[in-house]
Amino acid sequence: MPHTHLLAALARERAHVLRAVDGLSEDDLGRPVTASGWSITQLLNHLALDDEMFWISTVLGGDASAISELHDGWSSTPMTGAQAVEVYRRRIALSDDVLATVDLEAPPRWWPPAEVFGGAPMSDGYEVVLRVLTETSVHAGHLDIVREGIDGHQHLVVTGD
Repeated sequence: MPHTHLLAALARERAHVLRAVDGLSEDDLGRPVTASGWSITQLLNHLALDDEMFWISTVLGGDASAISELHDGWSSTPMTGAQAVEVYRRRIALSDDVLATVDLEAPPRWWPPAEVFGGAPMSDGYEVVLRVLTETSVHAGHLDIVREGIDGHQHLVVTGD
């Protein structure tokens, strides 16, 4: 089944993100790490809220409570790094619940108004999940670079995991 491979790839990239931040101190998670000023905590909030909650819970799942909570993950309420990791893990679990029940061949259940997201509606759930997979993969790479700058840790992809 094609969706099995897509969802497995998403799970691997989510795990990659979590490995990239594992063991970092609160100082490392909370301080600005790029010239534009974002912190790892902010990036985790972005992944949790702008990707997992927005794309999967709201767009794919049509979850009214998630729709009412929509906001810019980059500018979320300040929290600790540990809290950001927990929020990301919780949003992944909620997303997995949605992904277990939706038909990826069907169109999204909800689409944001143009003032929230000006892009054309996606045609089906596969397109939405591919968007989340791409976004998660890109940010996993960002975290690899940031982590190497913090403590020299390198994520080497030798086996494809």
